[in-house]
Amino acid sequence: MADEIQGRRIAFLMANEGVEQIELTRPWEAVKEAGAEPELIAPEGGEVQAFNHLDKADSFPVNKTVEQVSADDYDGLVLPGGVANPDALRTRESAVRFVRSFFEAGKPVAAICHAPWTLVEADVVGNRTLTSWPSLQTDIRNAGGNWVDEEVRVDGGLVTSRKPDDLDAFCAKAIEEFAEGRHERQREATIAS
Repeated sequence: MADEIQGRRIAFLMANEGVEQIELTRPWEAVKEAGAEPELIAPEGGEVQAFNHLDKADSFPVNKTVEQVSADDYDGLVLPGGVANPDALRTRESAVRFVRSFFEAGKPVAAICHAPWTLVEADVVGNRTLTSWPSLQTDIRNAGGNWVDEEVRVDGGLVTSRKPDDLDAFCAKAIEEFAEGRHERQREATIAS
């Protein structure tokens, strides 16, 4: 994967507490190995407290707050999961707006596990096929999306996966989409919604 996305900047958006650590660290490593520069974005400065399921894990320094950035600053977006993480993010209008702006710009987005909750709140799942942790399927369908139980699903620049066991496929497809860059399907679907 070395140098596939050399020089690109990839935003990793998460709440300051509640992200599933492996869903942050594995894609982060994949992005770095592929030559891009990842940046950790959160609603507040300081640190992000990660979890291994329900147990506290490591903490990670925030590079920038969501108020300090724009989709124009990045070539792609990763939304790690964890139950508490996207649930907290979807209550922050600045975070929801940041996510929506990637779709409006046609930039690739990768979301795993519970992260599609933030996509639902951003109103960007309509007329898309995606996967997630199974408990989100009703929320996705109610938001106009088509939920499938698959290891990884790509729909016009949107990469989704169900759980940590899917990380190999998730990371590979995310890097592929970040390498391809802008997707008109992403922009058209957002404009139509």
